[in-house]
Amino acid sequence: MSERRASRTLGQHRSTQRKIPLGRVDEARLADGISELSDKYGRYGYCMVTGLLNNASWHVNHKRVERI
Repeated sequence: MSERRASRTLGQHRSTQRKIPLGRVDEARLADGISELSDKYGRYGYCMVTGLLNNASWHVNHKRVERI
């Protein structure tokens, strides 16, 4: 079956089948930092955790922290 026909049948764009998603280099370290802060400050939400990370010179966006 051709790639075009299979993509049409599944309802996906063909470009999504070709591109391999690459994560950021520091994603694992950031996830570890977020989990450490959430263990230490259990009631803080993602906005407060973002503030703590920015104070610790991470400079991350709140949407990225929420996603992780």
